Amino acid sequence: AVAYLDCDVEEPNGHIFLDPTITEKEIATIPVPHVDDSKCTYCQECSKICQFNAIIVLVDKVLVFPELCHGCGGCTLVCPTQAITEHHREVGTVECGSVTLPGQKDPKDTGNFRVVQGRLNIKEVMSPPVIRRVKDKIPAEGLRIIDAPPGASCPVVESVRGSDYVLLVTEPTPFGLNDLRIAVEMIGELGLPMGIVINRADIGDEGVRDYCGSEGIEIVAEIPDDRRVAEIYSEGGLVAEELPWFAERIKEILDKFCEVEVEG
Repeated sequence: AVAYLDCDVEEPNGHIFLDPTITEKEIATIPVPHVDDSKCTYCQECSKICQFNAIIVLVDKVLVFPELCHGCGGCTLVCPTQAITEHHREVGTVECGSVTLPGQKDPKDTGNFRVVQGRLNIKEVMSPPVIRRVKDKIPAEGLRIIDAPPGASCPVVESVRGSDYVLLVTEPTPFGLNDLRIAVEMIGELGLPMGIVINRADIGDEGVRDYCGSEGIEIVAEIPDDRRVAEIYSEGGLVAEELPWFAERIKEILDKFCEVEVEG
């Protein structure tokens, strides 16, 4: 069984290529504080523990900024008069479905390819709560592929945390190398095994390869620059289905995942 989880919740696009049949949809929420003024003594314990300035105590009033709240629950725990309760605020949605694979006679028989995707609501700024809800849907067994957002920010950390193996995709340019160094450092702090895929491998310079060699990081596959890849991608097609050489590169990557699963 295979599960694909799109954790790039600010702009999920996996569904464009996989065209899953969505069978479940639920709201992703975050707990935010609600203060009962009749119980509050304005002791400021809640504002002291909040690291994000989401709750501020004035002389005779408490201000709550829901958009800044990370939902840690610290303010509720430290309130000596139990004046704070948590209300759930909607921040996004999580959708679950499956993909009908070639050769399947019954379109409903799609349990062997599960798709989960999150979508952050417009104007929301914190995606980790939605990412966590997506990861709550990870099956216990099988090949589980998490599509993380780019970069090395909090959403990326939340997406890759707890993974068996992290695949970093880069390009052989100074810009690509700079971003790769940052990502490698982040993955190293999490203590996760990693490998590199070099996209558009026949452009640029040798900086990425030299860096991987010096750091002892395996280059799992190299994908050459090919205009046809961009054309198929822009039309929402699956490149591996239309270009045999690309399918071979994907197989190299898949074989590596299978090795990790066996070793684990």
